[in-house]
Amino acid sequence: MKKNLIKFFAFAVAGLVMVSCSNPSRMAKEANLVSVSCSPAVLEVVADEITATYTMSFPEKYFHPKAILELTPVLVYNGGEVAAPLYFLQGEKITDNHKVVPVAGGKVSQTVKFAYKPGMEKSHLELRAVVWNKTKKYPFPAPYKVADGANTTYKLLHAEGEVEMAPHNYQKVIAEKKEAQIKYKINDAKVNKKELTKEDIKEFEAFLAFVEKDQKRAVKSTDIVAYASPDGGMDLNSKLSDKRGKTAKEAFGKIKNTPAGSPVNVKTIAEDWDGFQEVVSGSDIQDKELILRVLSMYSDPMVREREIRNMSKVFKILADKVLPELRRARFIANVDYTNFSDTELVDLVKSNPDALDLEALLYAATLVKDSDTKAMLYKKAGDKFNCSRAYNNLAATYINANKINDAKVALTKVTSKDKYYYNNMGVVALRDKDLKAAAENFAKSDLTVAKYNSAIIDLLQGKYAVAAGKLEGSNEANESIANILIGQYDKAAKAIASHACPHSSYIKAVIAARKGNAAEVKSWLEKAAKRKDLAERMKTDIEFVKYQ
Repeated sequence: MKKNLIKFFAFAVAGLVMVSCSNPSRMAKEANLVSVSCSPAVLEVVADEITATYTMSFPEKYFHPKAILELTPVLVYNGGEVAAPLYFLQGEKITDNHKVVPVAGGKVSQTVKFAYKPGMEKSHLELRAVVWNKTKKYPFPAPYKVADGANTTYKLLHAEGEVEMAPHNYQKVIAEKKEAQIKYKINDAKVNKKELTKEDIKEFEAFLAFVEKDQKRAVKSTDIVAYASPDGGMDLNSKLSDKRGKTAKEAFGKIKNTPAGSPVNVKTIAEDWDGFQEVVSGSDIQDKELILRVLSMYSDPMVREREIRNMSKVFKILADKVLPELRRARFIANVDYTNFSDTELVDLVKSNPDALDLEALLYAATLVKDSDTKAMLYKKAGDKFNCSRAYNNLAATYINANKINDAKVALTKVTSKDKYYYNNMGVVALRDKDLKAAAENFAKSDLTVAKYNSAIIDLLQGKYAVAAGKLEGSNEANESIANILIGQYDKAAKAIASHACPHSSYIKAVIAARKGNAAEVKSWLEKAAKRKDLAERMKTDIEFVKYQ
């Protein structure tokens, strides 16, 4: 009895299979026998495109040998739907050029792509099927739901790019020097009174008087450097230069207008070979190249002097024209000039910007907040001084104000195309959606910000791992997003940890969602919702579908 029952059920199942296979129309009726899967299971927008690969599994004896299965992948979203090209499968006895599904069953995979449109954040991919038997059409009772979608987390990136300002060289304190000197007779340390009445000394005194009255200038210190010419022995010259240092300091005390309380530093140089080379180089001595060559060949002062003395004719000229110039002491006044303060610069910007030199204009532009005033100062600096740095910064100012056409004009005036120029040209191209030109320009700049900007292109093109490598250590939102997209959630959290704006709160919510922390998702989304566009986004963001 038991065996007969088993045989009955076996014949019944075989009968069902025979029936399901007996006519192509049965394929539509038995649609539930076909299983459909998709990779990825949750659709994702990458480089403004949704790509999915669905796989259909057909059981044995399901696909009729004389049937053609017409498949229409359709992405259904808020606002409409879009279909991918039709795809056909055929049975074993069909002679068309479609993919064959044998009676024995099997799996068939097909990749489809959809261009992203706003609204597809909340969507699903379905497969609509129709079976054909010659001219007869048998629609499947319902479409197969293939996958939900679509994840747009990469669109959270800051995609505008960052400009870089070329530096100014403004100095708040400028070091100035004024120098005079007295001379000595050979082997003598006594200062001749006439030396202190020379025009050189009078100009030095006049300068000190000028500094004393100038509120922006002050003598920081005075250096007295006493020398001996390099035509005697080292011991003799050392003692002689020391004596000259003392008498020079005494002589300096007799000069008019010397600043009280300013330190006086005395230094002595036994053999003035540097001065010797300088005087020879600037002279019209016929054999000066020979003399200079001797200086470069020998580092020992005694050997130098001996070799030069061996050139008796040359030494006679040196003794008459060069060595007397080296028996001297120099008075060097080190003066600090206090440049315009920040407050003074801002006031001058308002009252008389034409009074500012190039570096003052470039620096003043960093002190003002108003974009139009910044642009005015950079334009004035560029036009007045034909300065590439100024035109570069003018372009950067326009870019930050989203005046891209004005920025392009400013960049055409840059003649010295450096790393700042190429970075900012790249940002302009990025804003124009010209990713190729942007990448080419960023590659010509070695600025760190240019590397970060180039990572934006990688993120837009779906090269997430490459972007994460470039952004490592930046601790910016884009670094966090890149690491989310490659599954490095701890790194993503670390990169965004110090940020506290609604945008960063939204990114933190995404990280929490992917790590399955519902409480943190709720907390971060509450903070992110302070920004209206983010509050709207979170309603349809598939990252949070489990938590809504």
